[in-house]
Amino acid sequence: CSVTQGVIFRLVRSSIVLVEFGDDFYLQHHSTRKYDISFSFNRICLKRAHQALNAVSDNLFRNFLFPDSAPETTIPTAPASSSHFHKLNSDIPSIVGQILSIKGSPPYLVSGPLCVAERKVFSHSNNLSKTGLLVFEAIVQIYKSSPECRILLSAPSNSACDVLMRSLMKVIPESNMFRANAAFRGIDEVPDDILSSCLYKEECFACPSLEKLLKFKVIFSTFMSSYRLHSEGIAAGHFSHIFLVDASFAIEPEALVTLANFADKNTAVVVTGKPGNSSSWVRSEIGRKKGLKISYFERLCECRPYRTPNPKFFADLGLS
Repeated sequence: CSVTQGVIFRLVRSSIVLVEFGDDFYLQHHSTRKYDISFSFNRICLKRAHQALNAVSDNLFRNFLFPDSAPETTIPTAPASSSHFHKLNSDIPSIVGQILSIKGSPPYLVSGPLCVAERKVFSHSNNLSKTGLLVFEAIVQIYKSSPECRILLSAPSNSACDVLMRSLMKVIPESNMFRANAAFRGIDEVPDDILSSCLYKEECFACPSLEKLLKFKVIFSTFMSSYRLHSEGIAAGHFSHIFLVDASFAIEPEALVTLANFADKNTAVVVTGKPGNSSSWVRSEIGRKKGLKISYFERLCECRPYRTPNPKFFADLGLS
């Protein structure tokens, strides 16, 4: 019997698998024919994580991975008054001011609830938590105060990226933002009002030319899909600010895909996470035993600069 290979390109409602085959399959196919089917594991995400781990072995990343030295900062100033501050607490303006002042490593940590108030909320909601509102306000203030800024917001989930982008669209012109998606993300999963900020062609999501990508002020992507921006040619140091939001929910190599490909000594990095929150599943038993379930956020919290309260390094929003 002959063997043919296809590619899964979409899951519909988690129960229907759409597969694309070559012409040789369709030439012999008949509706009454039955097939034996087997599935192979797609290693693309693992390869991206391995590439990131190799990249961060460079000494440049030492203070991002194992923070020890004090951050380089300017004198923080309280940002302009915002109508969003009343939803939060009185510490938020000073936290945003501190974020605006950082330059380079180590990362600035924000401990609090996940950015999307409920983890399983649909991307079509606008349900931001206190952490999400802080990230929103910080990006708005960076955008307004720094004409040359380039911001990358990266998260483990599409919902966090979508909800934050939809919120920011109320303040930042759509033409200045781009939503990078995995090639075969279901188009029906993307909120209608941000589809125009994506590039969809030939039944899959794509990236525009490098020339166009470099012009966007804010780009949104999951940790793994951010590799596509690297493949298109965006170099380390292009982004002035990188926000790794909800980083407690991902294993460390996933978060490092974004950090390894885009951070340099001048990049301001903000990492948010929820204490006690971690990736729910690690495939490798050896990996679980060796600490792979410990997130980048959780591990940073144990490093020296973050062990004691210090507004230069760390902000605690609580969990309420």
